[in-house]
Amino acid sequence: MQKKKNISPWAWVPSLYFAQGIPYVIVMTVAVIMYKRLGISNTDIALYTSWLYLPWVIKPLWSPLVDLLKTKRWWIVTMQLIVGAGLAGVAFTIPAPSFFQYTLAFLWLLAFSSATHDIAADGFYMLGLDKGEQAYFIGIRSTFYRIAMITGQGILIIIAGFFETQTGLEPVKFSVQTHTRIEVTDGRPTAGADSIYVISNNETNFTTPDNTDKQNIQSNKHGALGLNFILEADEFFLSTQLLDIDIADSLKLMASGQNIANGFVIPEPEKIAEKPSWFAQLVSNPLKNTLKKWFQKDAEAIEEFSKQSGNLMLIGIKLSEQPEKPVILNTNFSRGDKSLKLIEGERLEFNAENWNKTAWLVVQADSKLDKAVAAWFEGRSGNIPLAWSITFFGLTGLFLLFFLYHRIFLPRPGSDMAVSSGEGQNMLREFGETFVSFFKKKEIGLAIAFMLLFRLGEAQLVKLATPFLIDTRESGGLGLTTGDVGLVYGTIGVIALTLGGILGGLLASRKGLKYWIFPMTMAINVPNLVYVYLSYFTPENLWIISSAVAIEQFGYGFGFTAFMLYLIYFSEGKNKTAHYAICTGLMALGMMIPGMFSGWLQEIIGYGNFFIWVVLCTIPGFIIVRYLKIDPKFGIKETKRA
Repeated sequence: MQKKKNISPWAWVPSLYFAQGIPYVIVMTVAVIMYKRLGISNTDIALYTSWLYLPWVIKPLWSPLVDLLKTKRWWIVTMQLIVGAGLAGVAFTIPAPSFFQYTLAFLWLLAFSSATHDIAADGFYMLGLDKGEQAYFIGIRSTFYRIAMITGQGILIIIAGFFETQTGLEPVKFSVQTHTRIEVTDGRPTAGADSIYVISNNETNFTTPDNTDKQNIQSNKHGALGLNFILEADEFFLSTQLLDIDIADSLKLMASGQNIANGFVIPEPEKIAEKPSWFAQLVSNPLKNTLKKWFQKDAEAIEEFSKQSGNLMLIGIKLSEQPEKPVILNTNFSRGDKSLKLIEGERLEFNAENWNKTAWLVVQADSKLDKAVAAWFEGRSGNIPLAWSITFFGLTGLFLLFFLYHRIFLPRPGSDMAVSSGEGQNMLREFGETFVSFFKKKEIGLAIAFMLLFRLGEAQLVKLATPFLIDTRESGGLGLTTGDVGLVYGTIGVIALTLGGILGGLLASRKGLKYWIFPMTMAINVPNLVYVYLSYFTPENLWIISSAVAIEQFGYGFGFTAFMLYLIYFSEGKNKTAHYAICTGLMALGMMIPGMFSGWLQEIIGYGNFFIWVVLCTIPGFIIVRYLKIDPKFGIKETKRA
């Protein structure tokens, strides 16, 4: 028994929070991609997968059960087993005729069990570690949770894609390269493939692969000609010159219209226009008009829309012969610069009626792109249900391993026990008293204000940071390409955020939360000023922009440590697991509400004024932390002697 108490936190904290992140990213991200691959409409995907977030929103409602019944350790290993069962259910039902309904049911099971696992894991974290260790590992647990996010959004998709390529026709692979200028002679480009689109004398020039000879037909896996896709070339060239937006729109409509008319794409159902709500009529619209009068100059700048669009290319594709059964081609970005996007033809269905007709893929360059870049695209037509079933079976095995591993290596702290003192009516009374006891805590009003307002500025900034980087300079943004944003925010920013979180945990474990809470409040709020600088001076140097974003993200990661530690500190007591779940619910509310109106406000007052507003919104956080009463010893890691 003594041996189990001495299990190092390194043996279970990283694996526990990695296991906590995987189900969340599956429900929130992987499921969306899977349904898209399986042919579900965007309308249904958006509607039904959004509802899957509900268990995490309402998890404080059943969090007392985790405190009242069984131990946190029991809840963790049991929920990991149920998560594995939910994953297996998804894997088994994907090939079924009514797979959408069945898989959604199992994803609901997955979501509820994962949300319950979150409650138990966070509670166990507070029981299995002393106050100093909690502070020390706060950055470590966040890092492994983020690794789970990256694994779900990257590795799992790659695995599914690998199995897709191994179960169908030879993949369609092609690249698109841009040049700042392409010479056109007699209406034809002098560089690249014939299916390139260029503007010449106000004419649209492109060709279809109808007359493609056998040399252009990709061979099958055995090297023989047969059922395969016909594409004119595997390398295409596109000029970065801009198009008139009306011409670009007409070309997109032509391609999408042809795809729908020939049965390659099922059209989305038309949305019915809704009348403005009473809130919009009586509150938001009048307020919007008032703000526009105050910030008229900025509003006019925002309403200046560009008359030009990024250049685009239409690429024709068809089958070499009539298929025995429908063939689904899913084409996506593979690698390269994300400033080149596939905007039409992601999913095309070829059958006996349309196999000899041309389906259209449309690749468009970012309107801000002014340099030579390249992107590679790949189309897969494998057995998609089988590929995703294999992927989910693999995840099932992973969670069985988590179940077995944590059953052995999770410690058994003496404080981890059920707190219910009876059954029946006593348990119901205790269930209600758990909520009541939270709101009877000392300084509850100040604590709730802290949870809701500490990140008031950041809650709005995080929604508009990426749009600000992408938006044109005419509308107040920095005009970065999609590829640049991936580097600046998705790579450099994430690294800075992670390093800030780890450093925050290390330092907090040395001198405690009370010592660091004000410096960390400074760190999470003051760096927001870099966006004021960026919005007013709009630098073009990518390294200046990257440095500014890195500073803000590092400060956020560092300062967020204080926020999480305070939630742990305030949750201390008999029902700490349930109370911590309530705290995280208030935390989510503090991010949700400001984020809901941030975009509306920015569109009215412009980026410059919006970022000044964000900075002003940090003032309540500075005021509140001055009045918080925190034990000076909380968070300091104890030095263990041999």
